[in-house]
Amino acid sequence: MSGWDVFIAVPNGQAVPRQQVPSRDFVSFRRAIVDAVAKGWRVAAFFGAVSDAALSVDLWAVLADQASGLLYAGKTTMNDDVFASLTPDCPQVHWFEREIAEQWGLRPKGHPWLKPIRFHKPYRRAHAGRDGAEGAVPTVGVTDYYRVEGEEIHEVAVGPVHAGIIEPGHFRFQCHGEHVYHLEICLGYQHRGVERALLGGPNQRSIHYLETVAGDTSVGHATAYCQALEGLAACAVPARAQVLRGIALELERLANHTGDLGALAADVGYLPTASFCGRLRGDFLNLTALLCGSRLGRGLIRPGGIGSDVDVPRVEQLRQRLAETLPDVAVAANLLWDTPSVQARFESTGSVSREDCIELGLVGLAARACGVGRDVRHEFPAGIYRFAQIPLSTGQTGDVLARAYVRWREIQRSVAFIREQLKALPDGPVQARLEPLAADRLVVSLVEGWRGEICHVALTNDQGRFGHYKIVDPSFHNWMGLALALRGQQISDFPLCNKSFNLSYCGHDL
Repeated sequence: MSGWDVFIAVPNGQAVPRQQVPSRDFVSFRRAIVDAVAKGWRVAAFFGAVSDAALSVDLWAVLADQASGLLYAGKTTMNDDVFASLTPDCPQVHWFEREIAEQWGLRPKGHPWLKPIRFHKPYRRAHAGRDGAEGAVPTVGVTDYYRVEGEEIHEVAVGPVHAGIIEPGHFRFQCHGEHVYHLEICLGYQHRGVERALLGGPNQRSIHYLETVAGDTSVGHATAYCQALEGLAACAVPARAQVLRGIALELERLANHTGDLGALAADVGYLPTASFCGRLRGDFLNLTALLCGSRLGRGLIRPGGIGSDVDVPRVEQLRQRLAETLPDVAVAANLLWDTPSVQARFESTGSVSREDCIELGLVGLAARACGVGRDVRHEFPAGIYRFAQIPLSTGQTGDVLARAYVRWREIQRSVAFIREQLKALPDGPVQARLEPLAADRLVVSLVEGWRGEICHVALTNDQGRFGHYKIVDPSFHNWMGLALALRGQQISDFPLCNKSFNLSYCGHDL
């Protein structure tokens, strides 16, 4: 690969000195990223941050190499407001470049679809996060939408206010009758400025911001954050805490996958599975509450370990209730696979090809349903997953059926994992002392949340505080996958396709 000296290897969750991260001219930086992705690497994060001199913006790239199990980081300093877009040669960065343009006022020349993704004011370059922002506040959702012209072509606008209790998002369909030619997704309705609020931290509020980045992924994001802090503090988390973290992460996966199977059944009007899974999702949430007192797992994951231990009677309750719940989930799930009318609606609906999946950089179950084996627990294992791996669950067809069935396979394997870990739960402490964070460091933390890869990147300043904190929720990678899945479908298939991805609005909007 050309430009191999543009990056430094960064193991998952381990900090490296910032001065060791290569800084190259933009042409070399761009070429190295394009070459690396062509080789099979993937863009995990691509973002702007104030340069050390606070006079310009640095563009940082974090690339993931599945073959080596290593992450690679590099940067370039932007002294111009315009740069040659990477998107035409590397579509994986198209969403990242739109974010960079919106946040920093840099223009990726040649980007085919340069629009806001969150509709917030650009940061003031020299003092981002300290002196506020400059520029007018854009109105969320007000932009030039793509239009298909032609006889009998019509546009259907859905949202941002929806019929049920759901987060806000706006969808515009270009249709001919029921046939969808194009779907454009507009988000940003609940941008909360989480990344900016983390600057100068960590402090007492930081962990609570991270637990609510995406409310249904509290354990996943809290784990990624704590791993980052522990890497910056060179903290060794006790074995018992590592195991309990893994159990909590898999319980979060179980609750959401089970709930999604029920929601998919509801979208095709199949009430037996819909009603079963609604209750069973609650059973898994209650197991998390038994573990830590919160159904969403809040308060459990803490820097250095976990917030509270679990005693022997509760371990036994967890084992017993887990054993009782899985057979009920099996009954509900097998009803889906055994019902021809359900299979007919799932099969060949909302398909994404393996080639498009790789080109867009999709992650998590959306990628695995396309036959692309992306799973942080296998590629970049941390914590208990370094010692106890869960078999990879993949599909082939990339349609609603594949995304549903991958969920079912992962439910079975997560239950087996939890059973094994509860059976061999080690004794010992659950908390280690967290020393002050190292100054002038970079750390990248990856966790396989239930939707897919969660990526946190922390840059500390000379005081050991957060100079920049970047969060990439799996939804950030996957929203374009949903848009692609609707092309050539019937507009009535949208609720089913949307639920089969079940992406996070707030996790994207931050």
